[in-house]
Amino acid sequence: MKKGIIGKKLGMTQIFDEVGNVIPVTLIEAGPCEVAQRKTVENDGYDAVQLAYVEAKEKHLTKPEIGHFKKAGIAPKRHLKEFRLDDCSALDAGAVVSVDTFAAGEKVDITGTSKGHGYSGVIKRWNHHHLRMTHGTGPIHRQPGSMGVIDPARIFKNKKMPGQYGNEQVTILNLTVVKIDAEKNLIAVKGAVPGAKGGIVFIRDSVKA
Repeated sequence: MKKGIIGKKLGMTQIFDEVGNVIPVTLIEAGPCEVAQRKTVENDGYDAVQLAYVEAKEKHLTKPEIGHFKKAGIAPKRHLKEFRLDDCSALDAGAVVSVDTFAAGEKVDITGTSKGHGYSGVIKRWNHHHLRMTHGTGPIHRQPGSMGVIDPARIFKNKKMPGQYGNEQVTILNLTVVKIDAEKNLIAVKGAVPGAKGGIVFIRDSVKA
């Protein structure tokens, strides 16, 4: 990984290119992020930087968290995220990482928390078909049906069942950066990004591009 930043999803819009084609994009307010800690091979066994984002009040933090920020010499922040970068030598505690580290045309991977839908049935969660809605099927139209067979008399792992739907960490790979606005700390990425408006996302350069 060469670079990374923390951002907040603002929502989706569309941008027109030079030819007039419509490009659906997600707007993300990325950074500026301050470096709260730099980890080294000598002290920690690996190279990484810990970025901090969105100012917070001390009453909302624990004493160890407050001490952590005071040691770095920065104001308390609400979100922390560690990025393992190839070269962290230029990013000491207190350094600022802004959105202009990325450029239009680059490929990025974005991680966010998907929208939570609560406890959901198999039709909503796994897109199963429902049973016949008439002719004596009874009140079981949306039930999943057979769970398995008599032998081995158990339900196999990974069976698609009702349960918690959403509210999990999701990473979308190889999204294209369409536009960067350094003055407003905005990055426009082609396509959809996991999470609701206002959700925190983590942006890094693509690992498979």
